[in-house]
Amino acid sequence: MNKRFALTGALALGLSLGAIAQNPVQVKYANTITAEDLKEYLTFLASDEMKGRDTGSPEGLIAANYLADFYKSLGLTGPVDGSYFQAVPLVSSKFDKVTLQVGKSKLVENEDFVFVGDANMKKASKTELVFLGLVNDENLAKVDVKGKLVGIWAVGERSNNLLNAVMDAGAAGAVIVTMEGQANFDRIANRYKSLAGRGRVGFDQATNQRPVFMVSSEKMGELFGTPVDVLKEAAKSNPSSIKSQKASYQVVKDKTPLEAYNVLGFLEGTDKKEEVLVISSHYDHVGVSSTGEVFNGADDDGSGTVSVMEIAEAFATAAKEGHRPRRSILFLNVTGEEKGLLGSQHYSENPIFPIANTVNNINIDMVGRIDYEYQNAENKDYVYVIGSEMLSTDLKKINEYNNITYTDLILDYRYDAEDDPNRFYYRSDHYNFAKFDIPVIFFFNGVHDDYHQVTDTVDKIEFPLMEKRAHLIFHTAWDLANRENRTRVDGTNTRTDR
Repeated sequence: MNKRFALTGALALGLSLGAIAQNPVQVKYANTITAEDLKEYLTFLASDEMKGRDTGSPEGLIAANYLADFYKSLGLTGPVDGSYFQAVPLVSSKFDKVTLQVGKSKLVENEDFVFVGDANMKKASKTELVFLGLVNDENLAKVDVKGKLVGIWAVGERSNNLLNAVMDAGAAGAVIVTMEGQANFDRIANRYKSLAGRGRVGFDQATNQRPVFMVSSEKMGELFGTPVDVLKEAAKSNPSSIKSQKASYQVVKDKTPLEAYNVLGFLEGTDKKEEVLVISSHYDHVGVSSTGEVFNGADDDGSGTVSVMEIAEAFATAAKEGHRPRRSILFLNVTGEEKGLLGSQHYSENPIFPIANTVNNINIDMVGRIDYEYQNAENKDYVYVIGSEMLSTDLKKINEYNNITYTDLILDYRYDAEDDPNRFYYRSDHYNFAKFDIPVIFFFNGVHDDYHQVTDTVDKIEFPLMEKRAHLIFHTAWDLANRENRTRVDGTNTRTDR
């Protein structure tokens, strides 16, 4: 971290050099956050008995009750009409039958293709598979897509926008390539295969007749009887040179309601109590594989969830001892993050406290490990900070000020780069607050070999480092909850507009 820059930022906020001295009150309560407590809570939440805390599972409900009981024991309020639970109206959609045939080739689900769309059909549909390649006005003028399956080349593109354009042009569905290389596709297919039979979780909405089949670049070439290099070249401006193929497909869907909840603990503030700081994590993970292996989710996001618990306890203890924050704080553990940020979406669209009064969201998702970039580093005391200056130039400065004052971690901003292919800013629960122009800051340890694997277990967690990260988050939260003015909204929510 550039300490000089951080100091400059602090001074820009009107802080004096003398203010850099540590606040002993803050230090006292930060020190109640310990590696020992973090380990105790995580050992339960990420145990084999919790079966990966899948959204809407019995074990997910056990985790929700565990969190609610914890907040109640701290003396925090249940803000949902006295309850600690906000129901999230989710359903599990199972696709009992998915078939795709092109020419004489009957493709195998989760081997030759992955079904990523939505549909429910009484009988199979027969049509043509036509090649469009890149989705643009020029190609759409050259290829008749109405009523047909459309082959789309979407490597490096945001595929949802492309699919919308093709469906708006009258396509019946799509066969899409989103990445090159069979190995990359196989990893996705294997994940879908491991989750087969469990259903997809989402909000209860009308079925969208949008059959979309993802294939590898090699498979797309096979379907059209064309080498991949030739297909890629045709995708740019000559898609009509690729001969269409006869195709048929069928998708049969069944929906089952799920019982799922966000968990909320509320600490009322003093003179600025109408303003609310939200500190969040997701407590769900991906459950159990089709072969019975448990995805423990110790780092993702057991680490963030127990960090929120410890930070809540520190603030609750401070309040009991006469140091209640000026602003109110909502400790929010959401469900359904692994299914598409569903719990945080539901909260942001159905807030318990007005969005206009929500001053910031601090989101904690994976803070217990060391990633590839720092495995061999001499100094491993780091944390990735994401989105802290996207919507407010104040927020990054406040976090840096508290870091140089209290924790001295390396603050790594590489994932804030506009061209970062990982797009982490859009991939965790803070983003559903950012969509409403609420300044957010996301703390993250990066990706490691155990990410979304059955090996993401408690024994791999770096608890002393996790404690340091939680201390920084606590100090930043204390500052945001007690400062005179809320952080300004002086930025935009998209990198391209910055």
